Amino acid sequence: MMAASFGDRLAAEFAAGRHLCAGIDPHAGLLDAWGAGDDVAGAERMGREVVAAAAGVAACVKPQIAFFERFGSAGFAALERVLADARAAGLMVIADVKRGDIGSSFGAYADTWLAPGSPLEADAMTVVAYQGFGTLAGALDYAAGDGKGLFVLAATSNPEAADVQRARRADGRTVAAAMVDDAAEWNRAHGTASVGSVGVVLGATLDLAAFEIDVAEQPAGSALPVLAPGFGHQGARIEDARRIFGGIGRALLANESRSILAGGSAGLADRIRERADAVRVALGSEAA
Repeated sequence: MMAASFGDRLAAEFAAGRHLCAGIDPHAGLLDAWGAGDDVAGAERMGREVVAAAAGVAACVKPQIAFFERFGSAGFAALERVLADARAAGLMVIADVKRGDIGSSFGAYADTWLAPGSPLEADAMTVVAYQGFGTLAGALDYAAGDGKGLFVLAATSNPEAADVQRARRADGRTVAAAMVDDAAEWNRAHGTASVGSVGVVLGATLDLAAFEIDVAEQPAGSALPVLAPGFGHQGARIEDARRIFGGIGRALLANESRSILAGGSAGLADRIRERADAVRVALGSEAA
């Protein structure tokens, strides 16, 4: 029996009024605010507490893998326990790995993060496709047949990215706009779910028009998932989400990390619920 698509599972979260993606970023400054050491035990504690507080409240969690892998094998073991907690709680996980390569090398990345039964299995992963959208084939196979998802970097908020992402391809499109188009086209070609399984990363602090991304566009068929960092600490206001993303954001996952993590462990569940409610209201969801 084929697994439910990642897009179908996202659609169910949206129907329940859940659009918050809770970040898990155990870097030194945040761990200090938690009264934890900058060590693997602190990273695991943060990850598992965020999972426990986010289950049933946020649509998903997004661990930034670099903050675990810096501790070597112990960090990966800690991450495995965080992921196991999420699976047990029925909470979706986007592994923020930003992997990109060609051929069998990228296929191995996809096997690591998306293969059913992998110790590091997540529901979706962030990917980089600047070598060409076709290089994502190994992960796209998991999206087509195993209920997994991808979020392709398209327009990111770091200023250094603009030279690459606003560069114009031979067909006249910007690189960022082409990433959006390619993801939407894959969704149109694979299934009829109301939400696609391949989405894009678009920074909420950006003027997307400068990247020639048409926010008024609503491609026919599956809605394009948008993973949007930048709300909260980075300066974007969730109340402006509809203006920022327009029609292209009708399947929006609003990522917040520091705004929910900076207060430490005390009050974590309340902060996640408050931010989840704010996102729901901003996007006009009817679900409570």
